[in-house]
Amino acid sequence: MKLKLEDAKPDSKSSFRLLTPKLHDRFYWHYHPEYELIFIEGADGNRHIGEHIAKFEGSDLVFIGPYLPHLNFDYGLRTDYQKVVVQLKEDFLGEQFLQAPELSDVRLLFERARQGIVFHGETKARVGKMMQAMTGEHHFSQLMLLLAIFQILATTEDWTPLRVKAIEHTYDLKVEQRLKQVHYHITAHYARKITVQELAALTFLSETAFCRFFKKTSGLTFTEYLNRYRIHQAKQLLLQGNSVTDTCFLSGFESLSYFNKTFKKLAGMNPMQFKQQVRG
Repeated sequence: MKLKLEDAKPDSKSSFRLLTPKLHDRFYWHYHPEYELIFIEGADGNRHIGEHIAKFEGSDLVFIGPYLPHLNFDYGLRTDYQKVVVQLKEDFLGEQFLQAPELSDVRLLFERARQGIVFHGETKARVGKMMQAMTGEHHFSQLMLLLAIFQILATTEDWTPLRVKAIEHTYDLKVEQRLKQVHYHITAHYARKITVQELAALTFLSETAFCRFFKKTSGLTFTEYLNRYRIHQAKQLLLQGNSVTDTCFLSGFESLSYFNKTFKKLAGMNPMQFKQQVRG
């Protein structure tokens, strides 16, 4: 989806922007021309970046590139969480910054981030602590910590690409409100049958206009998007010990064969293989 352009300018005493925002009550679907490094701890939530939708448990560390649309990671949270965000331009230390031979690994990291990267394991824990430490330091120390963080992220093997596409257009408040309504409706009712007709009525569009609107703003058909959301919910249900059959119907699918087919298409394995892999 493509939505609100965020003004992410740093303050006058820094070359990047350091934030500790709490936006759990705000649906903030946005993008910006800056890179963004996000660490959140103390919560189980949703990671929603472009077409990528996934759950994170306990903590999350993500590095995303310019113009990647994303929802604030703390949306809907009710726990006592901590979040640290760093926003910066690719040339935040000058046009030749990433051209230095000592920064060849970091230059590759920034290239990977253009489609999004999520970090795991010891790297996530270590970098998360460093980002939290940045908030209590002066500007020079913050910069030194940030450069050290980039070197760690550039040389670790604890990462997974998200392969998210950057946006091409901007949208107004009316579009934001429509997308917000669709998001609310799906999260509240994904376990039952949801029709294009009811969402078209919800957004005051004809069925044809709604389908065009949703495809244009998300890059997916409504059915594709809904299936992705349901499969992510199904993974959580399987992790909680539910059977494949129960998971199928609890996550909103009406046919076990269609559920298995869709799960394998999106997850690369069938539901039972997923359960076995997790146990392993």
